[in-house]
Amino acid sequence: MSDITVKKHVFTEEEIKALNKKYKPLSIQQRIEELYNDFDVSEVMLTSSFAATSAFLLKLFSEINKEQEVFFIDTGYHFEETLAYKKELTKKYGLNVNSIGALKNEHEFTTKDETWRKNPDFCCSINKVSPLETIKKKYSVWVSGLMEWQSDHRSSLNIFEERGEILKFYPLLDVTKEERDEYIEKNKLPFHPLVAKGYNSIGCKHCTVPGEDRSGRWNNNPKTECGLHL
Repeated sequence: MSDITVKKHVFTEEEIKALNKKYKPLSIQQRIEELYNDFDVSEVMLTSSFAATSAFLLKLFSEINKEQEVFFIDTGYHFEETLAYKKELTKKYGLNVNSIGALKNEHEFTTKDETWRKNPDFCCSINKVSPLETIKKKYSVWVSGLMEWQSDHRSSLNIFEERGEILKFYPLLDVTKEERDEYIEKNKLPFHPLVAKGYNSIGCKHCTVPGEDRSGRWNNNPKTECGLHL
């Protein structure tokens, strides 16, 4: 990570509108390249869940900026296959990965309480949202690999969105499922091992079952997002 200390930038509506206008016509690669013309690497936070097709975004970033730190939220409830996939991609693309997690006593509470059964939102808040809130304050821009076809919430987003004093950047937002799969096939990117078993969206083992798109997440629950991106 860069040693340069950069003052956190708070964006005006006009600035966000101008960024969206500038980045919209660009290719994915151009968007990521332009990000580092507009922002120092020390201002940029990149997160990855090392889920189904995380190799897509991570390969692109590894080719454009090797310095970029990748934050992995270790909830303590990941599938063994997810941790193996994380290890594989880290080695394959030379990623600079940093794992973060909940406070030990708070995580242990959710384990004893089996919080995911009765209140999955609270479980996500403790094990996913809170660990990231701690580091989020240091950054101006948060990169995420969301794509608009994945859910109704995601289809309403712009490439840049203000989200609670941080600017969200979705370089893959308008990539179609077909374009994503074509890129994966062309570049022979490794899928998460559970994709072959029918898992198309992969989170914590307690709350993930096989299913199309995000239908296998929080099964039998109206919840479709962990809260990180809301």
